[in-house]
Amino acid sequence: MAPAAATADNAAPAIAKRDVADSFSRAAVHYDSVAGLQRDVGAQLLTRLDDYAGAPQVVLDLGSGTGFFAPELAARFPAAQYIGLDIAEGMARHACAQCTGQAQWLVADAEALPLAAESVDLVYSSLAIQWCERPRHLFAELARVLRPGGCCVFTSLGPATLRELREAWAAVDAHQHVNSFLPGTALRAAADLPGLELALDTRDFYMHYDRVRELLDELKTLGAHNMNRQRAHGLTGRRALQGMLQAYEAKRENGLLPATYEVQFGILRKA
Repeated sequence: MAPAAATADNAAPAIAKRDVADSFSRAAVHYDSVAGLQRDVGAQLLTRLDDYAGAPQVVLDLGSGTGFFAPELAARFPAAQYIGLDIAEGMARHACAQCTGQAQWLVADAEALPLAAESVDLVYSSLAIQWCERPRHLFAELARVLRPGGCCVFTSLGPATLRELREAWAAVDAHQHVNSFLPGTALRAAADLPGLELALDTRDFYMHYDRVRELLDELKTLGAHNMNRQRAHGLTGRRALQGMLQAYEAKRENGLLPATYEVQFGILRKA
């Protein structure tokens, strides 16, 4: 297993995790105003629980953000203890202030969960694990905290996410302007641990905009702007920005500019 572990984690994008926490903390108050895609993806993920026959005692919302899906999870599993966990303190504070009910909110790293072994029955995680630096550690932690027979349903962004924006920037310079995310093969390798079984499928979601700046503003408001360690620091020059905007304009379809989000849906089961 050692070589596979190295391969799985070495394939991880060089995400600046501290930047992730700070960025999403700042975005917490306005996040839901622009999180249409995130709501759609999270709602689709909830349907993966329609056939879930368990009666969980503890449900972990991993990367709970503003707590948007806490009421739905509580309604589905009214007897369960709900735990919302996010790396961004601002998100956890906002969720705690907005959500009613007997929820527990934790600020913590998904790769070092502050939970006892075999203490969780069900994990729900939508569009969060793509921010992990070491996916092997993430899945090892899930294996540790899940009870036997427990499962985790999750979504994660794939490498084709925002491909139009990446291609438009590539026409201007060689810098990394767009976040990079892991392919399904890397997720499978990271989850290749004793007692775990991962089923994974992919679906593309499409957003459309009148102007590229609408997409850029949305990413900034979400807190999901470029957070790769290899990103160029400092202000982007006006000429480079204009070149990117012109390159993106060439992708206009039916009067609108497309933005692709490759979403990977996973069901992880523990024997």
